[in-house]
Amino acid sequence: MSDETRKSPGKRTGWRTRRGLAATAALLLAGLAAAPVAAADGGRPVQGQRGEQGDRIGQAERPGLGEPSARGGLLSVTPVAHHDAGQVRRFLDERGIAADPVRYGVRAYRLTYRTVDPYGKPTTATGLLTLPTGGARRLDLVSDTHGTMVKRSYAPSASEDFGRVPSYLNAGAGRAVAAPDYLGLGEGPGPHPYMDTRSSVTASVDMLRAARTAAGRLGRPLTGAVYATGFSQGGQVAMALGRALRAGADEHFRLKALAPISGPYDLERQEIPALYDGRVNDTSGVLYISYWLTAQNRLHPLYKDPAQVFRAPYAGRVADLFDGTHEEDDVVRRLAPSVKQLLTPAFYERMRHPTGPLLAAMRAADHTCDWKPDVPVRLYAGAADTDVPIGNADSCAARLAGHGRPVPVLNQGDVDHFGSFAVSAPQVTRWFDALSSPPGARGR
Repeated sequence: MSDETRKSPGKRTGWRTRRGLAATAALLLAGLAAAPVAAADGGRPVQGQRGEQGDRIGQAERPGLGEPSARGGLLSVTPVAHHDAGQVRRFLDERGIAADPVRYGVRAYRLTYRTVDPYGKPTTATGLLTLPTGGARRLDLVSDTHGTMVKRSYAPSASEDFGRVPSYLNAGAGRAVAAPDYLGLGEGPGPHPYMDTRSSVTASVDMLRAARTAAGRLGRPLTGAVYATGFSQGGQVAMALGRALRAGADEHFRLKALAPISGPYDLERQEIPALYDGRVNDTSGVLYISYWLTAQNRLHPLYKDPAQVFRAPYAGRVADLFDGTHEEDDVVRRLAPSVKQLLTPAFYERMRHPTGPLLAAMRAADHTCDWKPDVPVRLYAGAADTDVPIGNADSCAARLAGHGRPVPVLNQGDVDHFGSFAVSAPQVTRWFDALSSPPGARGR
């Protein structure tokens, strides 16, 4: 489920490579752009940047940005990146991502907007809006939802790293891209409600609304067409967002296609059992289950004392490790080497045979494929994925077929979790290109 897993296609590496690869990315960025928040008009200071049509967007401009008191109300727009097409291709090449869909440079902006928390109370969130530097004036929109992140500063609007790959791919191909950070990540307040589908969807819908306002102010109005994708945790969110849009979550947006990658669509029957039968590797299993239990306990009454769930000494440290400030390798290093060694014997068996609130928490996330899409859908997955086994995609496809909508599972072969993303992301962009092109111009 993790966007922080740094693996090359076909080559498995550990979680602890995160820090070294971040340093490599930093060196790369020094060559890509002298200032990561360079203005879109050639590198002058951010304050008072000019939009595509000459209108001025300041670093934290508020007046005239729609209805800032409503859900999706835009509170500020901050330029964070400007790369020409060559720089975008190099950014992707250095990360093992095919860059052939890229035709344009990109400009990226951090949006701060109003949304609601898991209890429906007003809060704020941030996300990344990326626009192409060329192409049509009115743009279709891609919604990209990211995978598991434990450190808030790795969110798409905050870090020039793997979380921006789909944004740069799809914007480089000529579409706007809205990538929500989710609640509690980026510059959003509070803890991240990890794997809480409902609040992930509300944050994603409200990000689309904020993007619509910002894109209009930047001289690139949106057409209303939405192409939804996402990786890992974000694949599950993309399915749920697609369902919400088809149900009329916002009258301005029309779902056109859905292409999630390696999503954990079935916790009860696939992902949790895979912790026990070896399909999920120990390191990833420890990270996911500790993050999920800690976050879900704030929403469901799973336990009163961490010692009921986690063995010593992990019970005394697990909550603090998921406060949004820790590196993923630090979290893994300070927890047990396996799920069985992490959980108490009683809770280990309870996870294997869930009932009550624990089962309810799993099922709350397991409804995202229970609908009948009337748009093209493709599910992407990797056969060698030991983070989110391919059985999740098969389960989703079976549920969709049960509603009368058979969809293909594109098995990317012997690739691991991040490998499934690296191979699939350019394919998704090409597919969106084909769907949005005139019939005579379509190609693979």
